[in-house]
Amino acid sequence: MRGQDSGRDSSSSSSSYCSHFWSAALRAKPLSSPSEKAARENSSYGLSRRLSVLDLVLLGIGASIGAGIFVVTGTVARDTGPGVTVSFTLAGASCVINALCYAELASRFPAVVGGAYLYAYTAFNELTAFLVFGQLMLDYHIGAASIARSLASYVVTILELFPVFKDNIPKWIGHGEDIGGVLSINILAPVLLVILTLILCCGVGESSLLNSFMTVLKVVIVIFVIFVGAFEVDVSNWSPFAPNGIKSIFTGATVVFFAYVGFDAVANSAEESKRPQRDLPIGIIASLLVCISLYIGVCLVITGMVPYQFLGEDAPLAEAFTSKGLKYVSVLISIGAVAGLTTTLLVGLYVQSRLYLGLGRDGLLPSVFAKVDKKRHTPIHSQVWVGIVASVMAGLFNVHVLSHILSVGTLTGYSVVSACVVALRWKDKTGSEASPSARREGVFCLIALAVCGFVAGFLFRYDSSAIFLLLAVVVALATSAALHFRQVYDDAPGFSCPWVPLLPAICVFFNMFLFAQLHYEAWVRFVILCAVMVGIYAIYGQYHADPSSDKTIIYSRVSEEEAQ
Repeated sequence: MRGQDSGRDSSSSSSSYCSHFWSAALRAKPLSSPSEKAARENSSYGLSRRLSVLDLVLLGIGASIGAGIFVVTGTVARDTGPGVTVSFTLAGASCVINALCYAELASRFPAVVGGAYLYAYTAFNELTAFLVFGQLMLDYHIGAASIARSLASYVVTILELFPVFKDNIPKWIGHGEDIGGVLSINILAPVLLVILTLILCCGVGESSLLNSFMTVLKVVIVIFVIFVGAFEVDVSNWSPFAPNGIKSIFTGATVVFFAYVGFDAVANSAEESKRPQRDLPIGIIASLLVCISLYIGVCLVITGMVPYQFLGEDAPLAEAFTSKGLKYVSVLISIGAVAGLTTTLLVGLYVQSRLYLGLGRDGLLPSVFAKVDKKRHTPIHSQVWVGIVASVMAGLFNVHVLSHILSVGTLTGYSVVSACVVALRWKDKTGSEASPSARREGVFCLIALAVCGFVAGFLFRYDSSAIFLLLAVVVALATSAALHFRQVYDDAPGFSCPWVPLLPAICVFFNMFLFAQLHYEAWVRFVILCAVMVGIYAIYGQYHADPSSDKTIIYSRVSEEEAQ
């Protein structure tokens, strides 16, 4: 009898735990009225609003344009030919669509940090937001460590231009000394990370000043490179334009897509923007358009200067100018690469700390991450933590071997943001919030659309029958039609993404198409990290998170008056 009671108690306890888990996982961040925003802005929890629209544009450019503009353009051109210009154009057009979705949500939630995490928390639920954070954060941590090592290597390369340093700098200082294939000692990379972390801890004004200077420097260098290279172009090198066929151009587009990522950093600076309602969409769209123009210009120059099959692998742009007797331009390219890597790393560290800040405020992480220094108005604890993680990884590990599992978080975040645009527009025919059954149907359609995108990408990658590929596209079109005709959509306050839900549906499909192009280990990483994050949420997050607590930041919906 006692055994039966014990069994019933155990079953009841298990049922109660599961019930609590799901009720917590499915709760969403409530939207508060605009009148409550003043309380948040006058609170010590707030950050300092010091970023102008120009600062935001430079922030987006700084995050996107790194050394990749001097390397990726050439390496992809070796496989694609002069058609690499079209690859960058297609990838840029795809990113513009994603940026339109980001711009609407940044305008709708202009008050606070959080980006894709915040949007998922409000549009869907707590667990989805936590999973998005996990995928994004692993990308950011590995990316920061990798960029820091590349920056250290470039700094040493420039120092070695001086005779006193040439061949006198040990590999373990800047280039990295491999030990057993996994460990790789690098002293300079953590030093650079500590310096940038200290600058970020000083305040957003100081870090923005450094980012602006470095970004302007590298943009000027890129424009100069394009201008000088234009006089060395031989148009005969552009023929044949697509030597490896049209498919190589589309494959190239999936590769260079990641050269544009970074404009989401602007959305994460919402709480530090002077006029977020107006400036955030401008910063996102303008920075991306500048990046597209620069990439296309470099592609045209590099493929016009040297036949594509003779482009170098490690430093194609620098080698192209050296082959033309313009070695001084190669030196400028190295300086531009240092400036580009510095801004990319600076903005990456900045974004990471703001994401930790958002989760600390919501209770999904310990409250120490939510603390903001009252004097400098920066999340120093979050910033130091981010710097420590990046420094350890950059100083001890060969993070380049992890590069093939990168971009999972970026594509996941972009897909979720596009889905959030659709979900936040749903309403019923009377204009009030959509019914639970309508939302469930809409969510099912969004999931089906993502699956179709992944299946289409998988079939395309492995050259499967065109019939199966066409079938996946047809199902995606039918799902998009269901989203369009079976749901009712409200107008968005502030900046409005056009052609909702069709344009966000294209984003979800294409992002998951690109997801399928990643190395299979990236898929394994996605599944394993999701399982780990669910475990962390089950142990800690579900008990400490409180989206409606007065201690958390207030997220406000934009009023019609503010939208003007």
